[in-house]
Amino acid sequence: MQAYNILLLGSGGRECALAWKLRQSKYCKELFIAPGNAGTAQFGMNLNISPTDFEAIKEACIENRIDILLPGSEDPLVKGIYDYFKNDKDLKHIIVAGPSKEGAQLEGSKAFSKKFMQRHAIPTAAYREFTKENFDEGIDYLKQHSLPIVLKADGLAAGKGVVISETTGDAIENFTSMIQHEAFGAASSKVVVEAFLNGVELSVFIMTDGKHYALLPEAKDYKRILEGDKGPNTGGMGAISPVPFADDAFMKKVTDKIILPTVAGLQKENITYHGFIFFGLINVGGEPYVIEYNCRMGDPETEVVMPRLENDLVELIIAMHEGTLNDTIIKHSPKAACTVMLVSKGYPGDYEKNKEMSGFDSVHESFLFHAGSKLEDGKTLTNGGRVLAVTSYGDTLKDALMQSYTNAGKIDFEGKTYRKDIGYEFV
Repeated sequence: MQAYNILLLGSGGRECALAWKLRQSKYCKELFIAPGNAGTAQFGMNLNISPTDFEAIKEACIENRIDILLPGSEDPLVKGIYDYFKNDKDLKHIIVAGPSKEGAQLEGSKAFSKKFMQRHAIPTAAYREFTKENFDEGIDYLKQHSLPIVLKADGLAAGKGVVISETTGDAIENFTSMIQHEAFGAASSKVVVEAFLNGVELSVFIMTDGKHYALLPEAKDYKRILEGDKGPNTGGMGAISPVPFADDAFMKKVTDKIILPTVAGLQKENITYHGFIFFGLINVGGEPYVIEYNCRMGDPETEVVMPRLENDLVELIIAMHEGTLNDTIIKHSPKAACTVMLVSKGYPGDYEKNKEMSGFDSVHESFLFHAGSKLEDGKTLTNGGRVLAVTSYGDTLKDALMQSYTNAGKIDFEGKTYRKDIGYEFV
């Protein structure tokens, strides 16, 4: 197998973990990250290009003789970067590890994904969708709906387009804000109203060519800013893998009732899909239901999934491209992995930036995956709400968590905050 020049799109902790994993491959010749961050610069060359600037990405691909493009985040996929490459004579030879624009609608439109699940009998919460045109009908629907009620902006809302209302009055207020006042911009011009499912969430990941698939290690993330799962939602404050309740019996249900029907549905509907599928699941009394699909890996889950994946990631991408994923044996590390996210003061609201970071040299036996950081005049500065993921292995989840907390305490920047109870249900 040849060595490949790879361009990875994105700038978060997920992309840092992917860059770390790609760099380990003997089939990775040169690695470029656009735009990257202070951490990705350790593994390849950062390019100051937006992941949605397709023209600039094209130029970079030609100039650097790129063989594989891996979009880390959802934005370029939903905007159709796969189709852009496949319809361009200068780019169509490049392997794009991501779905077509139509395939990315599994994440890009909640209504699209719900209809897809309905067509293929994939277990999910009951739902209805509403716009300005049937707004009054939506109000009447909310008045008779059981509580709590889940409201979801149909489009991409940077992970913030989901509201759970405990009262009918609150639901009507949120519904009105989303549709009439564009609380999440154009993303909430259509709102999906769902029944609330009571259970424990987890994240399951596959790589697929639209016909075959490979199952990656599962994970569980922690979205609330405060300990005890309180306070507003964030992009994720930490994650663990494996998930103790995701035993062989539960994962067989996930495979039979969710993964296989999803892949078969893509094939049946002739939807081009070459990349990751992230299944956001909830375990309700031992039965898995789909909360959402994502068309890429999760963040901060990638920061524990990649360390536990023992396969060569470039080899997996080539197997996906060649249609041989069904011949690939996926190896999961027997070790546990956990990640603790260090965040800026004020996050997930208005947060501080440009705080100098230190303490990296005192960290041992943990991986530091940068999320919101930048290099400036030889200094590493904070550059986002979520700043750094501290990931560790352990023989048990408790061991892994203790190691991450030890090292989280050694990293320093003004206003540093992190949760100290990641994985609390299981240790």
